[in-house]
Amino acid sequence: MKKNLIKKINDRKARIAVIGMGYVGLPLAVEFGRTGFKVTGIDLDSRKVKSLNKGRSYISDVPSGEVKDLIKKNKFKATDKYSCLSAQDVIIICVPTPLRKTKEPDMSYIVHAAEKIAAYMGPDKSNKLVVLESTTYPGTTREVILPLLQSKGVKAGRDFCLAFSPERVDPGNKEYKTKDIPKVVGGITKNCAKTAQLLYASIINKVVMVSSAEAAEMAKLLENTFRSVNIGLVNELALMCHQLGIDTWEVIRAAGTKPFGFMPFYPGPGLGGHCIPIDPIYLSWKARLHGFEARFIDLASQVNAYMPHYVIDRISEALNERKKSIKGSSILILGVAYKKDVSDTRESPAFEIITGLEKKGARVSYHDPYVPEFKLNSRCLRSVKLTQANLKNKDCVVIITDHSCFDYQSITRSAKLVVDTRNATAKSGRNLKKIVKL
Repeated sequence: MKKNLIKKINDRKARIAVIGMGYVGLPLAVEFGRTGFKVTGIDLDSRKVKSLNKGRSYISDVPSGEVKDLIKKNKFKATDKYSCLSAQDVIIICVPTPLRKTKEPDMSYIVHAAEKIAAYMGPDKSNKLVVLESTTYPGTTREVILPLLQSKGVKAGRDFCLAFSPERVDPGNKEYKTKDIPKVVGGITKNCAKTAQLLYASIINKVVMVSSAEAAEMAKLLENTFRSVNIGLVNELALMCHQLGIDTWEVIRAAGTKPFGFMPFYPGPGLGGHCIPIDPIYLSWKARLHGFEARFIDLASQVNAYMPHYVIDRISEALNERKKSIKGSSILILGVAYKKDVSDTRESPAFEIITGLEKKGARVSYHDPYVPEFKLNSRCLRSVKLTQANLKNKDCVVIITDHSCFDYQSITRSAKLVVDTRNATAKSGRNLKKIVKL
C-alpha cells in the first residue's frame, strides 16, 4: 500500500466520498467536513441531493446551518452520480440493509455500491481506502465486497485497503454525537485496519481495532441482539404481569435499584428503527447457513413481533370494559416515530397497530409533531391537531411514542380513555382509572 494515502489522511487532504446520505451517512460526512476534509455525499435520491446542495438538512441531528457552512467552505457537496469516485481517496458505504419478505438479508444496496466502486479500482486507479459501515452479517466484507473490488486485478492490503467499521448512530441522542461514540474497526488485513483506524481517529475520540472484519461485523450484531433479547424478556414479563395483575413498571423500577448485576430494559408496543428489529435476524440467518439454530434470538424476535398485536388486544379490552366495541370507535394515536423526539419512522410499530385497528373497524387518526405525514399501505396519512376538543371526542387515545413535548397531564385530563404503552403517564396518578398501561 502506498504511503501517499496515509500522508493525505494525516494532512486532511484525502478526498472522501460517503455513499448514502441517510441517518448514518450524512452525520458522518458532516463530521469529516467539519474537521477539514473535502467530502462528497452520494445518494441516488435526487431530492436529497438537491436539498443538501441548497444547505437544507432533512435529518434533525444535522442542523442545516452546518451543511450551509461546509458548502460555503467548499468542504461538502452532494451528487447522485458515481463518476465522482474516480477522484476520491476514501469511499465509505452507508447504504440500507433491509430484509426481504422471506426474512433473508437484502444485499442489493451493498452489492450495487461495491460494483460502482469496483469500476474505479483498476491497477491505475488503486491506492484507495474502502470502508463498509452498513450493518450486515459476519463475512459480508470479505465474501461479498472483496471479490468485487479485486475483480480488476488489484489486491487488498497491497493496492487498496478494505475494512468494516459498524455505524453506531442513535438518532435524537443529544449526549453522544458521532465524535463521542467509540469506533470499532476491523480490516481485511492488518494494513487495512491500521489505515481505517488512522482515518477515523482524525474525527472520533476513540477507535478500537479488532482482529478482523468479521469480528467487527459480529460486534455490531451483538450490540443490537443484546438489546433485542433483553427487550424481548421485559416484553414477555409485561405479558406475564398483566395476567398476574402486577404493575410491570413498578417491578422494573424496584429491580433497577440493585447497584450491580441488573440493567433495566423497558417493554413497549414493538421494536422500531433500522437496527434492533432487523440485525438479530441477520445473525440468526447466518447461523442457520452454518447449521446452527439461534433459538434464543429467534424467540426474542417472536415475542417482540407480537407486541403490536398485544397492544391492539389491550385497546380492545379497555374499550370493551367501557361497553364500547373497537369497531366504529374513534382512536387517536399519539406518536408514530419509532422512538421519542425524532422524526424517524423506520420499522415503527405504530404502522402495524394502525393497520390492525383499521382492520377491526376502528376510525384511526394520529398526531406526531415530528411526522407531519407518512405513507401507509399506499395511503397518505396526515397528523391531526392535538386539541382538548379532539382528545375529548376520541373513544381512546393510545400513546405509542412518548415525545417529550406532549403534555401528559393535559392529555389524561381531557381524554376519556388512555392506553399508555410507554409509561409516559406515570405522573398522572389521579387519573389512573382511565389509564391502561402495557
